[in-house]
Amino acid sequence: MTDSTAPAPASAAPADRDLAAEFAHVDAWVFDLDNTLYPPEARLFDQIEVKMTDFVMRSLGVDRARADHLRNHYWQLYGTTLAGLMHEHDVDPAPYLHEVHEISLDHLVKDDALREGIDALPGRKIVYTNGSAPYATRVIEARGLTGLFDGVYGVEHAEFHPKPRGEAFNRIFAQAEIEPTRGAMFEDDARNLRHPHALGMKTVHVAPAPAPEDHIHYHTADLAAFLREITRD
Repeated sequence: MTDSTAPAPASAAPADRDLAAEFAHVDAWVFDLDNTLYPPEARLFDQIEVKMTDFVMRSLGVDRARADHLRNHYWQLYGTTLAGLMHEHDVDPAPYLHEVHEISLDHLVKDDALREGIDALPGRKIVYTNGSAPYATRVIEARGLTGLFDGVYGVEHAEFHPKPRGEAFNRIFAQAEIEPTRGAMFEDDARNLRHPHALGMKTVHVAPAPAPEDHIHYHTADLAAFLREITRD
């Protein structure tokens, strides 16, 4: 077994654990989008960050350095740049979401192994992102994952409350009719797994390196391989 499916240091699961058994109760699978359903090497967020900074410059009338600082500051403080702009400057979210997600996806490639892994999961599957649902749908199509998910939820479906806020998860899980104790969440941002863990979900950190946090059950750098291990006979 490779390190790609090793549990985070906080996990008490043994190295020879049976993932198929440990996820046997799960019938609701929640996937983040960015850097989760595509590899970080795709660097889509580099494009998005440039557009965010441009939007902040134009909306607040500040220079690029100040705009870039505010973009990151609001992300750290509120969970998303948009949440900070709405809270502190009453920015209309609709134009922002449209503008910052108008990026090129030309370099994304279809991932047959990931498609097979998701398709084999029993129960309902959704995508939940702090981005917009239309953007998520475009990424899903570019990755060859269309038709796999029972729902695609963006920040607009949480009334613009972003992850990691508890009310954001609660709204989405209610709409998607997900019982958290029978669910699993896959996410690249470790802080966004804290509330799902508190609700009783299995939490999987999808990232190049583990985050040694108590609210993370598992880490993987290879989502397709991890899913194969869950669904193996």
